[in-house]
Amino acid sequence: MTLLSAINQACDVVALSQFESVYGSSEPNAQTMVALAQEAGDEIARRVDWQKLLKSLTVTASPENFPSNFQRLTPGGAVRKSDGTFIRPVNNSGQWAVIVGVPSTTAYFFMKGGQFLFSPASAAVSAVVDYVSKNWIFNDPAGEASTWAADDDTTLFPERLLVKGIIWRWKRQKGLAFEDNLAEFEADLEQEINADRGAA
Repeated sequence: MTLLSAINQACDVVALSQFESVYGSSEPNAQTMVALAQEAGDEIARRVDWQKLLKSLTVTASPENFPSNFQRLTPGGAVRKSDGTFIRPVNNSGQWAVIVGVPSTTAYFFMKGGQFLFSPASAAVSAVVDYVSKNWIFNDPAGEASTWAADDDTTLFPERLLVKGIIWRWKRQKGLAFEDNLAEFEADLEQEINADRGAA
């Protein structure tokens, strides 16, 4: 399913005529639908650690810049040394200042200013960072992206969620009853989360 086909499926439900093209269209309803598709996709990608969005970075040194597609770390044990032992996270700059000032064999990492910092610095070499990508759209041939670029772009999560997300947002925007559609979206989201995690 593509951006265009998802929007046209939503159009069938909300009683709009289908579009021949939506991306870059000057037609107000098409523009609204693309904006709602972006909003829905952003939420769906943000709320779930979809398997297709899970990525790894092999660190070369400290500091290491975030990858350009970095959204957030995966939950629990996202950073580990090359031998597989976990590197402990530090959550504030005060703690980090103390840690880097005291020699230790325990490895720590801190995220600051778009970089991963490691202490001791030697822990950074070949460390692995597991993270969730912000790029939930696939554009052929450009690859993964976080914003729509063409009618034939697809999603890296189950496409039917995009349709459901567009529908309830459209109805809410138009002042129509949308609660049932939102509840249906939430139920389908839960079902797809379980399927993605192999718990279906």
